[in-house]
Amino acid sequence: MTLLTQYLDLIFHIDRTLQEVVSNYGDWTYGLIFLIIFLETGLVITPFLPGDSLLFMVGTLCGLGLLSWPAALGLCALAAILGDQLNFYTGRYLSQYLLSGPMGRWINPKTLAKTQQFFETYGPATLVLARFMPLIRTFAPFVAGLGAMNSRTFTLYNAGGAMLWVASVLSMGLWFGQLAWVRAHLEIIIWALILVPSVLAIWGTWRAQTGHDNSPHKLPLE
Repeated sequence: MTLLTQYLDLIFHIDRTLQEVVSNYGDWTYGLIFLIIFLETGLVITPFLPGDSLLFMVGTLCGLGLLSWPAALGLCALAAILGDQLNFYTGRYLSQYLLSGPMGRWINPKTLAKTQQFFETYGPATLVLARFMPLIRTFAPFVAGLGAMNSRTFTLYNAGGAMLWVASVLSMGLWFGQLAWVRAHLEIIIWALILVPSVLAIWGTWRAQTGHDNSPHKLPLE
């Protein structure tokens, strides 16, 4: 329970935690941010790490002058791209070991199934859409590798989705994080960043599975 409490404190008070890290460790903060984004996108067993909320707070700290905008933008985008590339090749070459071995207990089969359904509905565009959906964001590149998507196609959508995700969420933090109302309600906003995309992802998958989504336009995997 102590570890769970500490994790929840990190997630829902990430503004305070990140400012303390910047104050205590200076430029080493960039390495920590890079590592968290890389692991959140790169390992199918770590979808619980903060993604959107971390990027929002990084953008806010850039607006306050505590972090460099160019450095944060470049490092976060690079971490997101490299993380998905690792996850993709893990899905391609190690999927059977992960799913059937001892690590399989850490992989949520329901989220895996939802992500597979997203690919069936939206094809490679899932890699861009999934960037804005917690949990599915971590599973999408793994499923792409599992389904043997063309490597060049994956890299193209991966890079585009990563840059769009990082730039947009960092910019939200940069612009809106300076507003007094936003700073006074950061906890609610962080909750929204976590829950709203997840609910939309589940709702979209349910519509696809029950036949409510009648769109005839489906993109192929290659």
